[in-house]
Amino acid sequence: MRDAFISYIYKRKEMGENVFLIVADLGYSVIEKFAKRFPESFLNVGVAEQNMAGIAAGIASEGFQVFTYSIGNFNTFRCAEQIRNDIDYHNFPVCTVTVGGGVAYGNMGYSHQAIQDYALMRSMPNTLICAPSDKIEVTLCLDQIFKLRGPSYLRLHKVGESVLNTSTESINPGDLRYIAGDKNSRFILITTGYAAHIALKAANLSTNRLCIYSLPVWGAKVSSQEAILKIAEQAYRLYIYEDHLTTGGFGSYILELLVATNHISKVRLKGLNSNVLDIMGSEDYILRSQGLFEYPIDDSIDKQLT
Repeated sequence: MRDAFISYIYKRKEMGENVFLIVADLGYSVIEKFAKRFPESFLNVGVAEQNMAGIAAGIASEGFQVFTYSIGNFNTFRCAEQIRNDIDYHNFPVCTVTVGGGVAYGNMGYSHQAIQDYALMRSMPNTLICAPSDKIEVTLCLDQIFKLRGPSYLRLHKVGESVLNTSTESINPGDLRYIAGDKNSRFILITTGYAAHIALKAANLSTNRLCIYSLPVWGAKVSSQEAILKIAEQAYRLYIYEDHLTTGGFGSYILELLVATNHISKVRLKGLNSNVLDIMGSEDYILRSQGLFEYPIDDSIDKQLT
């Protein structure tokens, strides 16, 4: 996903777009291609993420689409006030790009676990949330970021993501994107970002009991309700998977859309719980310890209906 991101903004810059990339002393082996080709549109601010957000807002005010790039928590929580007041409030076209969403950096402990970032960034009323599941969705998300020209959050996984859906058909904010399974199934799973890969590992799709969709572009400014209600009406069970704490994240977003309907009783949410704070290890180890590789359809009535 990281390479897809850099390649995309590199091409947009070559096409004459006003693109500016800012990093906080990281991204090595990823950002060099852009930095060497466009030194006038690249800045390494050092370990100063709060300054990075403020500088990004200033550059964006001059007509640039700016990207601030860092690991998970560093360019979100560390500079939340600057994102809130300098970027989101003024509706500037700054995209906060984080790499290592969820527990991709799990071997480095809680300081590097981006497991509350959705809760923070979706609370920004003007910010678009973009959580691609693979490199194709990275491109589709970036298409929307350049089209809408406002504050946005692009959450990337660390490395090694396979392509889940080869379709390059454009998406709109709030659109569900088919990943795998039987489209006629009444057991439906909705996810976002890398959690689609986790869901696939957990689901036994050979039984055709489950259909998986991703929601790559969402957030406070996005009207996802129509798509979610349509799926909820079809579903007997509506599963939500996320590599984020279940408090305030993607699952909470879907539940908020359904709270005034009779579909909310259909929802089953799987995400990270507070025990994850004390776990250090590989991403797979942490996800397994949290039960996210377990098959989601696990209650007896579900089995009776299939």
